[in-house]
Amino acid sequence: MSQFSIKDIEHLTGIRAHTLRIWEQRYNLPKPKRTTGNIRYYDDSDLRLLLNISMLNQHGHKISSISRMSAQEISVIAVNLSLSSSNQSMHIQSLVTSMLDFDERSFEKVIGSSVLQYGLEGTMMEVVFPFMGMIGVLWQTGTLDPAYEHFISALLRQKLIVAIDGQEHKLRSDARNFLLFLPEGEFHELGLLFANYIIRSSGHRTLYLGTNLPLVDLEQISSKYRVDVLFTSMTTAFARPVSNGFVQELKAKFPKSVLLLTGRYFLEQTEEYPEGVHVVKSPNDLRRFF
Repeated sequence: MSQFSIKDIEHLTGIRAHTLRIWEQRYNLPKPKRTTGNIRYYDDSDLRLLLNISMLNQHGHKISSISRMSAQEISVIAVNLSLSSSNQSMHIQSLVTSMLDFDERSFEKVIGSSVLQYGLEGTMMEVVFPFMGMIGVLWQTGTLDPAYEHFISALLRQKLIVAIDGQEHKLRSDARNFLLFLPEGEFHELGLLFANYIIRSSGHRTLYLGTNLPLVDLEQISSKYRVDVLFTSMTTAFARPVSNGFVQELKAKFPKSVLLLTGRYFLEQTEEYPEGVHVVKSPNDLRRFF
């Protein structure tokens, strides 16, 4: 059972801490637990309830009315609102609830509804990545059990693989060869899979090598596969000298290839990279290389 601070709850639900305290005093909704040091905290069931309350409140239900409903009634209304809503934040909050319940069926409904409204690319950019960023912060600080992130990541990975397999891969006349991989020690694969989907949908070839690949294994690739563009990502916080050496070694192994870098680690840096090395901040950035 995870323990969430009032700031965590504010971050996940969008309900301000001041409002939470007022609801607690007036409606006893919900009543937080207390540590031995008398510091308030919320558990999984509290977070689930507050996510649902937030959805109802955003759709015009007054808190005075919500406080008279059972948790089950609140949940049913929230699910219906989420599936019919065009608000991305609603989908994100519903994914959090699906994660807390380890509810694959609910996850499928939320993602399916979102894809119908925004398409796969829109869902990934407007719903999935903001959601993963939200829970990633909690996971890194130890607030959220890693099992939750693994559960959701595995489901999203399956979705992307199915979408890639279902693509009608029509090569364009000027198709380039992309090599996609994650370096040794890196396992956050969703961004790489999404890039693979976009590149293939744009008519280019991809060689997808997956996660945790030692650089020494790339040397054999260059003699058998002409690499026009290397695409890699770093989310794990590697030390600065490690990442600098990584980029330099890649350029040395593939001097004629364009190197595209993405992931939280590179996106947060302001460093200038040598010619032929580019940081990809969005799918539109990636498409510029097409």
